[in-house]
Amino acid sequence: MKLLVVTSHPRPDSLTANIAKRFTAGLSEAGHEYEVADLYAEKFNPLLFPEDEPDWDHPNKIYSEEVIREMKRIEASEALVFIFPVWWYSLPAILKGYIDRVWNYGFAYGPTKLPVQKIRWIAMVGFSEEQFKKRDYDRMMEHHLNIGLADYCGVKDSIVHFMYNTLGEFERNAEEEKEKYFAGLLDKAYQLGAYFG
Repeated sequence: MKLLVVTSHPRPDSLTANIAKRFTAGLSEAGHEYEVADLYAEKFNPLLFPEDEPDWDHPNKIYSEEVIREMKRIEASEALVFIFPVWWYSLPAILKGYIDRVWNYGFAYGPTKLPVQKIRWIAMVGFSEEQFKKRDYDRMMEHHLNIGLADYCGVKDSIVHFMYNTLGEFERNAEEEKEKYFAGLLDKAYQLGAYFG
């Protein structure tokens, strides 16, 4: 399967970046093809200007060169994977802007739906699983990503994978415990790639 892996973090040495590396290592091991779109490294502009504003009267509108380039990357893929930190219980602004601009009318919704079979969201959550689920933030994000975005754009096979406690806060400030925990997160990312489906 050919995948487009979209990452969103300003630091190339971040946990998000390392999760992406392990995930793509798993993909390679399983024989999948992939391309990585690092939105920060590529300096993707998340601001939507009139040239990329949806036009419901013209579903065949020609969008900006940057958006057309991203649309072509998606068209060349069978699945999309988004790897990102959860900021304010949502997507980073650069990723929200990517969806605003690229998942546009006439390409992802309207007369034509998003041309992929699967979407996976790998979300880095600073809170523990218990803290995050206490106020149903997990269900809120799953509904938004799986129903509000993927399903609305015609993709039924959409799953959110949360990576909890990515700030590494433990009751005891034990470095060995932290190392073991983060190694487990990286292993989980590898397994998600190796058994992608």
